[in-house]
Amino acid sequence: MSFFCRYAVRRLGVCVCLLGCWAVVVMGMVGCEQRNTPDLTPISQPASTSVTPPVAASISVPLLYAASFDGNLYALDTLTGQPRWTFRADTSIKSSPVVAYGLVFVGSNGKSVHAIDGATGKQRWQFKTGSYVYASPTVVDGRVFVGSMDNNIYALDAMTGRPLWLYRANYGFYASPAVANGLVYVGGLDGNLYALTTESGTLKWLTKTNDYILSSPVVADGTVYIGSNDKKIYAVDALTGKPRWFVQAGSAIDSSPVVAGERLYVAEASGKLYALNATTGQQQWAFQTTAGINGSPVVAGGTVYIGSRDHALYALSATTGAVQWTFRTQFDIYGTPFVSGRTVYVGSNDGRIYAVDRATKQARWSFQTGGVVVSSPVAAQKEVALGAYPTVSGGGK
Repeated sequence: MSFFCRYAVRRLGVCVCLLGCWAVVVMGMVGCEQRNTPDLTPISQPASTSVTPPVAASISVPLLYAASFDGNLYALDTLTGQPRWTFRADTSIKSSPVVAYGLVFVGSNGKSVHAIDGATGKQRWQFKTGSYVYASPTVVDGRVFVGSMDNNIYALDAMTGRPLWLYRANYGFYASPAVANGLVYVGGLDGNLYALTTESGTLKWLTKTNDYILSSPVVADGTVYIGSNDKKIYAVDALTGKPRWFVQAGSAIDSSPVVAGERLYVAEASGKLYALNATTGQQQWAFQTTAGINGSPVVAGGTVYIGSRDHALYALSATTGAVQWTFRTQFDIYGTPFVSGRTVYVGSNDGRIYAVDRATKQARWSFQTGGVVVSSPVAAQKEVALGAYPTVSGGGK
């Protein structure tokens, strides 16, 4: 079955759960080929890759930014859940917003990357790609890095939207990029994990998996972790791309991993969440939901928060995986939660964005959008974010 058929079937909730459990960690990563000599090269670059000096700006109002398939990016008051402003994109939004320099950056299914004033909701600039932008942008040192389904990874000037460089592959990019060590790490639908230089987009190395990649990489302690639809979670050296280990899962890894302390937390599509030793890949514990998992975990205050297609937001002990509490929405949860203070924020495919009190386990408020919410929310102030976040979320960026 083709990638597009398999992807559509699973996203419609008709996924056939594959039998099996996590296998013994395999050192040397058989089935994952590492290459330093690419067969793809960047296309011609713009004349200048220098960036406009970013303007330091902050937003004082306590806002939560959340996007919906109704085509709107909402700025919600974190106390009341009421919108302070609404930005209308050209069409539906799957991408998760990220905040930097007083701006909110988000992709849209209208083939665009938008930069919106975080205080007013006015668009600063819009950059058109050749296809859908599902990925969440990553903003570092005045540059916006984002992939598109048009087969390109783009580096844009954060202040102006001017293209700095792009790297062209043979297939599109669904996953969000991680940036560390002067490199942009991103997985492609061709099954490759790419490491590109932030300055010019030059390919430093690539590592091949055996199927397409929807998972966004995370970088910690010199290691890049990423999942693949070949049912494996990979750990590779961040500077060379050489394999360190992989673990065989029972089904595809759509969600993005997160590292907190000595553990790597990652979910497989059949609905099982795992805690692995980040150094060795050895399993610490596992928790099975009653449906699939497309979202990604967040770890804050000794608790792992993750949503499932069984409509529930789970709070689990980060140490043992024991259930602390659950909160039920009216439909599937595809997005990644955001934790701030005593509240967990999460979107649901029932069209609502929920603010769940971590102490009472009840909704403080909910806001009804006009479409499903698969995007992950993020606060206007980075300092209010609690915990460790996957790259697919704007929470840790």
